[in-house]
Amino acid sequence: MTITKHEIIDFLAQEFPQALRKCSIEAITPKGAELLYQVDQEDLRPGQTVSGPTLMLVADFVLYVAIMGHLGLVAMAVTTNMTINFFRKPKAGQNIRAVCKLIKVGKTLVTGEVWLYSGDEEEAVAHVIGTYAMPQKS
Repeated sequence: MTITKHEIIDFLAQEFPQALRKCSIEAITPKGAELLYQVDQEDLRPGQTVSGPTLMLVADFVLYVAIMGHLGLVAMAVTTNMTINFFRKPKAGQNIRAVCKLIKVGKTLVTGEVWLYSGDEEEAVAHVIGTYAMPQKS
C-alpha cells in the first residue's frame, strides 16, 4: 500500500501537528522518503553547529514518514532502536536534508537507514539506522 505525500501531511496535521512546524516532506519514494528540516537558533549547540538531538529528531521523523508512505497511515508505530554515526559538523545556517530508505519491512519491525545532509552539500553529515515496532492488530 502506498500513500501520497499529501495524505501523510493531512494525517500529521491532524494527529501530530507539531511535527510539521519545522519539517517539510519533499518526497515519498518507493520504500523511502525525503524531507527538509528548517534549522534555527534553538537547534544549535555551542560551536554554531546543529545539535545531535536535532539530527536524531530529523532522522526519526523521516523514518516514520517513510514507513507511512510504504505501509499506510500508522499512528502508533514506535521507535525501538536508533544508531547514529556523525561524520562532520552541519552548518548553522543550512537546513538539514534527510533521505530515508527502508531496508527491511517485516510484520512487527521495520528497519531503515537515513542519510542527513547540511543544505545542498553532497557529503553526508550523519548516517542513521533505525527500527520501528509496528502496532499489532488484535
